[in-house]
Order: sequence, then structure tokens, then C-alpha cells
Amino acid sequence: MKRLLALFALAGVAASIAAPGALAQDNDGTFVEAVNAFMGPVSEFVSGIIFFTLQDVIGALPPIPFIVLWLLGGGIFFSFYMGFPNIRGFGQSIRIVKGTYDDPTDPGEVTHFQALTAAVSGTVGLGNIAGVAIAISVGGPGATFWMILAGLFGMTSKFVECTLGVKYREIDEHGVVSGGPMYYLTKGLANQGFPGLGKILAVIAAVFIIGGAYGAGAMFQVNQSSIQFTNELAALTGGESSLFFGRPWLFGIVFAMAVGLVIIGGIRQITHVTEFLVPIMAVTYVTASMFVIFGHIGDVPAAFGQIFAGAFTGEGAAGGIIGVLIQGLRRATFSNEAGLGSASIAHSAAKTKEPVSEGLVALLEPFIDTVVICTITALVIILTGSVDPTASGTLAGIALTSKAFATVIDWFPYILTVAVVMFAFSTSITWFYYGQRSFLWLFGNNKNADFAFKVSYLLVLIVGSAMSLAPVMDMADALLLAIGFPNILGLFLLRKEVRAMLDDYFTRIKSGEIKPYVKGQS
Repeated sequence: MKRLLALFALAGVAASIAAPGALAQDNDGTFVEAVNAFMGPVSEFVSGIIFFTLQDVIGALPPIPFIVLWLLGGGIFFSFYMGFPNIRGFGQSIRIVKGTYDDPTDPGEVTHFQALTAAVSGTVGLGNIAGVAIAISVGGPGATFWMILAGLFGMTSKFVECTLGVKYREIDEHGVVSGGPMYYLTKGLANQGFPGLGKILAVIAAVFIIGGAYGAGAMFQVNQSSIQFTNELAALTGGESSLFFGRPWLFGIVFAMAVGLVIIGGIRQITHVTEFLVPIMAVTYVTASMFVIFGHIGDVPAAFGQIFAGAFTGEGAAGGIIGVLIQGLRRATFSNEAGLGSASIAHSAAKTKEPVSEGLVALLEPFIDTVVICTITALVIILTGSVDPTASGTLAGIALTSKAFATVIDWFPYILTVAVVMFAFSTSITWFYYGQRSFLWLFGNNKNADFAFKVSYLLVLIVGSAMSLAPVMDMADALLLAIGFPNILGLFLLRKEVRAMLDDYFTRIKSGEIKPYVKGQS
């Protein structure tokens, strides 16, 4: 209880810690400007390192970030090497999620469905709403095509990393599960005869996951939800004279307190929240989007025409294609996290004796996240004529999607606001768990380290709520996608054992050795 009260107290004063006197500022934006002045250069420095391009190495090559090719190339390679489990294993993954094979006596902490909702809550977030708007604003409708393609191949990357996550997880005497890239890189590569390399890659991955938790899980989520919430609330309470106008960090404080309440309970509490929130937020957002889409049903074929045509055309042809491709792939990876290994931390907690079964569950994430929800968002923006290549700042993010909804029914942005807050909240608590597991792996699984990470995460939430979109997006992108460097290399080195496990699993399914669970069976 003392720690809970301390977390709330720290969240309540975090704004004044980040910028002395901030809570006493008028709505002139002084606090916001101070945060941006400090964080802007930091974001630019970090993103400049992570997003080095082929052109930086060889001037004659196109300016495609190496990390984009690294992640997409990994998904393509694993799809062919594994025999496309994203296609042939799709039906089995649905059966597993339905609970067909759920045995309550299996080791782990949560069900397959709970593990999926926790991981989906970490991916189905504002990347699907604000991220798609950003991609289309910069790269045009064609960016959607590359997002879908990256999502389809990313399904296999997600399968590989989550299968390994379950195989190499650790369960302590209290039944608490720890898993993820840190574990399969160290233990798996040690089994392959590369113990030193495994430790190095694991440390790098853990550091980047912590950074991703701060950037993508905290900063970006609270930033875009605070903009949407504050804008709508200010409009209802006096516009520019409203108490909330120009003070997004007020929302950040409340948001941080709510996150603090949930994260006290660990993965079990987090999954209880996500299994409740994920279906509600998905239904809310998809229903509102379908209303918009069916309102323009006659224009849907033309919208898809813009998506496909725009993927292979552009200003200066080659240059335009490269720009669209980069935006589509960056936003897709940010949205579904395939190839980053982060989701394997949540899936490692699943109750199962079959690592491959959880890998099959995990491959549903990029499909739900990118192929379905991102495409729906893109259609809403395109069909309502809201594509704005001149949009910048907040107008290139959540505000653009909100504008698209408002063109159909003027109160639809309020529905979007509810969905946005739920998306952001569920993503933030899931990414807290990812960051926490990585932090404790690095600094020791003890109460002091745990408390330190919780406090820092809540502080970052408030700082992120006061930042402008551009530095937040660059920072979040860089810190998140960087995880792919060590993770994809590790997955490649462990590919043969995953392929062997996959073949063995399907052989046993076909022979009837693996059967649906029946209550009371031995």
C-alpha cells in the first residue's frame, strides 16, 4: 500500500519535477515549450543513429533505412524458410485461441486468449490510428499497401520469436514467468555454441526494449491520446479560455495515475484489464469505422485503387516509391512490432507445454493489427477525402483521423476519443510489463529495481503528454525499431530448431497425438 501511495504521489508531482513551476503555469504553453526544447534535440540525435540509410553507406544507393530492410527481409525469409506458417497454421491458431487445447494444469500464468489480448493491446494502439494517418500524410494512400505487406510477412516473424519465448522462459517458485528475447538469446545461442554472442545480443535487446517502453509504450500513446482528449474537452468547456486548453499534461497526470493503479498487480492484473478492454475498444473503433466505410461504400473500389496505384507511383517515380515504401514499413513495424521480440514477453506467460502452439497464437497479432485495423483506418481517411499531404505536427496524427470521422457525423470524434484513450491505456500497461521484465533482467529481480522502473515510467508518461508529435514519433520509432537489430540476428541463428519444432508439432497434430483438452482427462 505504501508503494502504491508513493507511486500516485510521484505521478501527481511529476510535472513539477520535469519542469519546476509547471503546475502553476497559465495555458500559454510554457511547460509544453520547455519539454519540447529539451526533448527535441534528444529525439533528433537518437533517431539519427538508428535510422541510418543505405545512402549513408554508399552514396549511389537509395535513402532507405537499413532497419526497415532488416525487419522486412527477416519476415520474408522466415516465411519461406518455415513453409508459410502464417497461412497453413492460421486455422489452428484460431482453434487454440478459442480454448480448444487449454489445460489449466499446464505451466504458465495466463490463458492463450489472455496472452493474445495482452500482446494485442501492446500492438493494437495509436499506431493503428495516428500512425496510419502519419503514413498516409507523408507517403500517400500507397503507404497502406506496404503496411499490409509488412503485416502479412510479419506474422511469421512473430511466430518464430514467440515460439522461442515459450521454449526458453523461466518460471520461479511462485509461478511468475519471465521470458522474451533476453532469455532465448542467451540460452538458445548458448545451446548453439555462441554463449558470448547470446549475452551481448540479449543485453542490447533488453536496453532497447526499455527504450521502446519509454518511447512507444509511454510517450507516443499518452501524447496522441492527450491531444485528442484535451482538444475535445477544451472545445466543450470554453475553447481557448478553457482550463484544459494548452495543458495536455493534466491528462498525462491522470493517465499516469490510472496506469500506476494497474501495474501494481503484475501480468495477471494486466491481462485481466486487457482481456476486458481489447474486445470493447476493438468493437467500438471498428463499428465506428464501418459506419464511415459503408457510408461511402460505392467509393471503396476506388479507394483500394488509390492504395495499389499509389504504392508503385509517386513524384519522381523511383523516389516516390521509396518514400511511400519507407513510410508504410516504418508505420507497420511500429504498429505490429513483428521482428522485435517484445510480444514474446507477454506470450511467454501462456499456460502451455507446446511452444509452437503459442507461436501460432502470436501470428494472429500482425493480421489483426495491420492487415485488418490499419487498413480500416486508411479507408476511413481516404474515403472521407481527409488525405492531407501538407499536414504536419499534430494534424498529421490523431487529429487527422478525428477530422475524417467528423466529416460523417460531427459527434463521431467523441467516440474516437473513447477508443483512443482505451487503445493508449492498454498499450501503455502492456509495454510497462515489457520494459519491467527487461529492466529486472538487467538490474536484478528485486523490489528496489522494480520500484525505480515504475516511477520512471510514470514520469515519462507525463513528459510525453507535453511533447510535440514530431520528436515523439522520431523517438518512439527509433527506440522501438532498434530492438530488431539484435532480435532478427538471434532468430536467424535459431531458425533450424524452430523449423524442427514446427514440423514436429504439425506431425503430432495430424497423428492425433495432440488432442483437444477435455475436463477431467488425465
